Amino acid sequence: MALSPLNRRRWRNFRRNRRAFWSLILFCVLFGISLFAELIANEKPLIVSYRGEVYFPILNFYPETQFGGDFKTEAIYRDIEVQCLIRTGGLDTCFDDPEGVIADAADGQVAGEPVQPGWIVWPLIPYSFNTIVDIQGVAPSPPDANNWLGTDDTKRDVLARVIYGVRLSVIFTLIVTGLASVIGVFAGAVQGYFGGKTDLIFQRVLEIWASTPSLYVIIILFAILGRSFWLLVFVSVLFGWPALVGVVRAEFLRARNFEYVRAARALGVGNWKIMFRHMLPNAMVATLTLLPFIVSGTIGMLASLDFLGFGLPAALPSLGELTLQAKQNLQAPWLGFTAFFTFAVLLSLLVFIFEGVRDAFDPRKTFQ
Repeated sequence: MALSPLNRRRWRNFRRNRRAFWSLILFCVLFGISLFAELIANEKPLIVSYRGEVYFPILNFYPETQFGGDFKTEAIYRDIEVQCLIRTGGLDTCFDDPEGVIADAADGQVAGEPVQPGWIVWPLIPYSFNTIVDIQGVAPSPPDANNWLGTDDTKRDVLARVIYGVRLSVIFTLIVTGLASVIGVFAGAVQGYFGGKTDLIFQRVLEIWASTPSLYVIIILFAILGRSFWLLVFVSVLFGWPALVGVVRAEFLRARNFEYVRAARALGVGNWKIMFRHMLPNAMVATLTLLPFIVSGTIGMLASLDFLGFGLPAALPSLGELTLQAKQNLQAPWLGFTAFFTFAVLLSLLVFIFEGVRDAFDPRKTFQ
């Protein structure tokens, strides 16, 4: 689909803003990596070869009996005995001395008898966000060759939780910002264009709604319904949409008596077409000015709620919960550094990107 001349100019202006353009590339790389978190950080192997057949544990359920074990529950692939069964083709001797059997099977035989060796392909990080790492010492443990950013106070790999947490935070932010912006722009456009009693009634509703203590509502709803991702999205949109109403309303109030609007009315153009086809593009610059603050505020709100214990369910990876652990474990500075740099990089990239988008929509801005 070819871009219009106006959109081509906007894209050209955005690319000339080097900070915004390279921030977009870096953000896409980081977010793209997080989208494939299961392929990068997982306690299940990517591929398993057993007796000449290939299995994909990250996509399918395989019981331990599939690999010569005794249990019909899902195979625990990090168990040394299960690994021995896979590598040796299901030999019973794996339960006696699995490490020794694996070493013998590398030569293609065990106790003088030939075996059909299998193999396992692990992700780059062999832990998921909720995997308890089996290591010696007191948690949280410092970074090492196996856990690059160390572990938290329940011995879960910090890097795996950061990868999954970034994906969850960005998806949450994009959903909340998108829905809240659509509702806020629509409400502000209606207020500013029609004015009069419509504007007066909407303003009184906004004043009442803005005075509602959102944190108390979240606590009450979570106490009744329990914590969930979509409930938090709903509540965040419910209290987030008024952020754009004021600036959109002001732009429409200013533009409602412009010559092109009066000419469109005289030609019989409908109100909704005038509002969203002719007036809204002129109000986008002021609207996009607030988006960086809304995006960063949404991520900050999610982190704050997780920090206070009223955010995402405990089973989900949370950057705010990592910040809480950093506060509670001052003897483990890697937790604090990880949380700080994760938020700093993520928020900076998003702010730079939306600043570039804002400037690209501004006809007064040009970049060399």
